[in-house]
Amino acid sequence: MGLISFLEEHLFSCPWKRFGLECMGCGMQRSIIYLLKGEFIAAFYMYPPIYSLIIMFGFLFLHLKFRFKIGHKILLGLFILNIMITFVNYFLKITNQI
Repeated sequence: MGLISFLEEHLFSCPWKRFGLECMGCGMQRSIIYLLKGEFIAAFYMYPPIYSLIIMFGFLFLHLKFRFKIGHKILLGLFILNIMITFVNYFLKITNQI
């Protein structure tokens, strides 16, 4: 059994789904699986903030290692960008459900 098969069979269940609601993170696990499979466009459509999150966490690790002079400001900008993308994605999801 490969890593991708294991992940596909052991996805965490979303507690919000029990109430018939979408959460802001819905699709992230499946998006990561698509990335591991090399299906980059499908990963974006599943969870649009996936690439900006990867960039943010990648920069965070670099900043922790090299202590960039304005790294904290760049991280704050990336964090705000991710929050905005996540909210827009969530808003579009819930408006399409009605």
